[in-house]
Amino acid sequence: MTRTDELRARLLGFRPTDTVAGWAGPLLFAILGGLLRFWALDRPHQLVFDETYYVKQGVSMLEYGVEMRWADKGEVVDPLFTHGNLNVFLTDNGDMVVHPPVGKWVIAFGEWIFGPTSSWGWRFSVAVLGTLSILMIGRIARRLFRSTLLGTIAAFLMAFEGHHFVHSRTGLLDLILMFFALAAFGALLIDRDQMRERLAEHVGRLSWHTHESWAPVLGARPWRWVAGLCLGLAAGTKWSGAFFLVGFGLITVLWDMGAYRAAGIKRWVLSGLFVSGPLAFVAMVFTAAATYLVSWTGWFLSDHGYKRNWAATHPSESYGWVPDALRSLWSYHTEAYRFHQTLTSPHDYMANPWSWIVQARPTSFFYEGPKKGTDGCTVAECSKAISSLGSIPIWWLGTIGIAFALYHWIVKRDWRAGAILCGLAAGWLPWFDLQHRTIFQFYSIAFEPYVVLLATFMLALILGPASAPWPRRRLGLIVGGAYCLATLAFFAFFWPIYTAQVVPYSFWRLHMWFPSWI
Repeated sequence: MTRTDELRARLLGFRPTDTVAGWAGPLLFAILGGLLRFWALDRPHQLVFDETYYVKQGVSMLEYGVEMRWADKGEVVDPLFTHGNLNVFLTDNGDMVVHPPVGKWVIAFGEWIFGPTSSWGWRFSVAVLGTLSILMIGRIARRLFRSTLLGTIAAFLMAFEGHHFVHSRTGLLDLILMFFALAAFGALLIDRDQMRERLAEHVGRLSWHTHESWAPVLGARPWRWVAGLCLGLAAGTKWSGAFFLVGFGLITVLWDMGAYRAAGIKRWVLSGLFVSGPLAFVAMVFTAAATYLVSWTGWFLSDHGYKRNWAATHPSESYGWVPDALRSLWSYHTEAYRFHQTLTSPHDYMANPWSWIVQARPTSFFYEGPKKGTDGCTVAECSKAISSLGSIPIWWLGTIGIAFALYHWIVKRDWRAGAILCGLAAGWLPWFDLQHRTIFQFYSIAFEPYVVLLATFMLALILGPASAPWPRRRLGLIVGGAYCLATLAFFAFFWPIYTAQVVPYSFWRLHMWFPSWI
């Protein structure tokens, strides 16, 4: 074995050959999950939950380039809008919205294709991203766990995860944020493997007894730039995307440190800090910041965006050298930040972040109670609901998986466990500092992929290695198969209240297992 081969084995471990089989499972469940998500996507032809903001704002972006105010409260404007009346916007000034433009532009793309009055158009783009994320999680899990079987299982779990399913069929921003953050995670996994391959080739060219003091610069590493672009789009959808930039930026440098150490680089810590760190900062942070700023192009080009001309009437002696457009944008951002910090209005479905991981208080996106003879109701009282409830087998196993992942990361130094925990922490932990404000469990969709990966991690432990004795492996396959069937059964049971089916009230009540679910 050459030194390069030895280093490649040490740095990369086993990697399955990227054959058709590696794509088949994730692609199959992406197609199946996509069919489920696109089926009757236009049902109901009503603005669901916060679609009242983002769907109309998407139409406004197409028409004016920015979000414009509308004439009255949602209960007045929404029926007009859903019946095709688009003359609901006030054109005197833009609206003060508290989320950046990217997500609204994504929703607007579907409205551009199918028309602004089409409920297919309202939800099309999000359904596309939801479907693609099934394929992505399967490929990510395969690369993470070095297993085609586990990649297929991860795609299966995502396809039949109820929280993800509901978000994929609703024109909200949060799945868009999740998609771009997950894409960045996948890009950094590819970068990790490519970097270690290059490092093995570089060090392998040296003599057996030669060890470099400092790590080499291993090219442009384009997948880091891709990650920066995706994270800029995530932050450009919701500011909480910036936490993924922090978490993923740190972990990619830590991965490099580990590679330097394994390759025999003497100053592996300093190389991480002063070689890898600055390059990662430029590739990811600068790219993300530039992407975020570019996402405001519609606002920059307009003359009626909210606070667009604020700086012209508010001269500054200290910051007069800053272009007026940037000073106006900064003022806009400070106002939006104050809104986020002071939003404390009570809401029936507000939920503490401690409870999100176990799906204790799912958000009701839509509820109507049709009476007999209306809307297909054939009994005295019916329910027609959309509840953003996650698949309990996945979320509860993922919750248990946190403790196992911590153990494997800290004690066994399993980088895979640390990677999954990083994604979970970036999407979840920042909300604990905002427990004073009005927040909701549906925000948990941002870290839902890492819950799926935690569940997959637990199934990997149950299955055992492929080289395990057959009785052990067979038992693991039986338990894992039973778990997947239980997940599928849960999804099928709750499907009517994921898709606004008209069902007897008693049937809906049967699905409310805990008082906090109502």
